[in-house]
Amino acid sequence: MSLHLPSRRVLRSATSLASSQTPLTFLAPCIQRRTLFGWGKRRVEEPSKAPTNPLTEEYLRRKPQNRAAFVRGDLSSSSILEDEEQAGPKPERIETPDGQKPLVRNPETMAAALDPDPVGRKLWERRMVIREIKKRGRLTRTQQIKRQERELISKSHDFRTSVKKLVPLAKQIAGKTVDEAIIQMRFSKKKAAKDVREHLEHAKNEAIVKRGMGLGPVNGQKMTPIKIQTKDGKRITVTDPTTLYVDQAWCGKGLYGTEPDHRARGQINIMKNRTTSLTVLLKEEATRIRLHNEREEKIKNRKVWVQLPNRPITAQRQYYSW
Repeated sequence: MSLHLPSRRVLRSATSLASSQTPLTFLAPCIQRRTLFGWGKRRVEEPSKAPTNPLTEEYLRRKPQNRAAFVRGDLSSSSILEDEEQAGPKPERIETPDGQKPLVRNPETMAAALDPDPVGRKLWERRMVIREIKKRGRLTRTQQIKRQERELISKSHDFRTSVKKLVPLAKQIAGKTVDEAIIQMRFSKKKAAKDVREHLEHAKNEAIVKRGMGLGPVNGQKMTPIKIQTKDGKRITVTDPTTLYVDQAWCGKGLYGTEPDHRARGQINIMKNRTTSLTVLLKEEATRIRLHNEREEKIKNRKVWVQLPNRPITAQRQYYSW
């Protein structure tokens, strides 16, 4: 009969037999720990003696010792943070002793963040190509509007207030320009108005930097003021189509903490410290001008109501119904 033993166990046994010193395992110190299932023993190996494993020694022998040094990448020339980066200290160039050029970026490390799912990305690109061929390059109305108009959705952090208190402020700023909404929050008596004003200023700066919104007319062109009607029925005058306004503003519940509320006769109630977030949708006045023109065109094309419309006569019979 043949004996079936793992090759790794046979290799370890051969190594132990070839060694001159016989390991005395019963003399090694151990620690006893009490567990749920009784007393357990765990041996403590001496830190000076490393475990001898032929497979580990073979791996360390084949492992390359000199690796190319990686340095951190720098900002691009078109970055908006270029001035701040120039003001700070420059990273020193790493010189390797063997004369190899340091690698600026590690593609394998960057792929984990830039392309975490390559198979899914290829399938998505395939679907997009098929969709483009089926539609023959024709864009839908929603895609055309997305290309012509800009918008930004900005969500704030959680404010220490409730939805009931923040909703009136969200309704107050909806439909107003960003500058007018900031002024309204500046002179408001509500406690949460300060947080709303700070978030509006942050959203305005984010829209200017990320989307290029609110930069004024191109090449200083002057525009004739236009009087339009909003969806709420208000009449406003637009002098700059790139002016930012708050199209929508809504609130969302956040996490809440607990706090004891000591009452009479030794009773203690638990109070909830609620938090609420504010989300705003910023658009340009060009969007309101387009919506106004569409409503006017719809009213213009509406048919005139008549008392007796000229409808075709149906359900005619050649005999009387009675």
